[in-house]
Amino acid sequence: MDITFLGTGTSQGVPIIGCSCAVCRSVDYRDKRLRVSVHLQVQGKSIIIDSGPDFRQQALREHINHLDALVFTHEHKDHTGGLDDIRAYNFRQQQDMPLHAEPRVLEQLKREYAYIFSEHKYPGIPQVQLHPILNEIDSFWVEGVEFQPIRALHYKLPVLGFRVGNFTYVTDANHLSPEALERMRGSEVIVLNALRHEQHISHFTLQEAVDILEDLAPRRAYLTHISHQLGRHREVEATLPDFIRLAYDGLRVSI
Repeated sequence: MDITFLGTGTSQGVPIIGCSCAVCRSVDYRDKRLRVSVHLQVQGKSIIIDSGPDFRQQALREHINHLDALVFTHEHKDHTGGLDDIRAYNFRQQQDMPLHAEPRVLEQLKREYAYIFSEHKYPGIPQVQLHPILNEIDSFWVEGVEFQPIRALHYKLPVLGFRVGNFTYVTDANHLSPEALERMRGSEVIVLNALRHEQHISHFTLQEAVDILEDLAPRRAYLTHISHQLGRHREVEATLPDFIRLAYDGLRVSI
């Protein structure tokens, strides 16, 4: 399995419009963070988790010329705002794009992209197939690839992380139940969100994420959904345990 971090930033990205802090002014490419998304190449399939507003830019940068499916963690705009850009894959592949998400999330997509689902469709709009994720217990299949859901809370909003083989991906969370943590345990690689140092209503802090990862003890761990408030990449990473690294846009990991 090959994993590419398409984006590792929070909902506003980094740099933030109008901000002149040291992180937003940094010339280190690792401090330039698009909205969070990850690309999986597994069992011959190309699958993306979350298509945020930077989806087109990310797909062009990483030369993702074929896409088999999209999987969504939840319905927030920084995770769904690029859905219209799947049109390029519709045209190229001559088939509908499978979308996998909880029913609540699919209903939100129907509202926000009503033109995709209208009775009388405008020519050239995105073509999709909806695949509801019906519960947080049972595995589901994405183009023949097994996904195990991981339930998390994003403040009071239920969201999903996913385990695919020995890879686990959880973003936009500030609570994981003991049962969810056990589903993650034994993964070779875990990705977890870490927004900033200070407490936040809906995201893990850096220390909270480190504590979870030290308990789960994967061989490798990466932090994502990072804000400018966390600090410069090179300075923060120097403080972390050796097996935990900050993810950055364009980072590739193989399992």
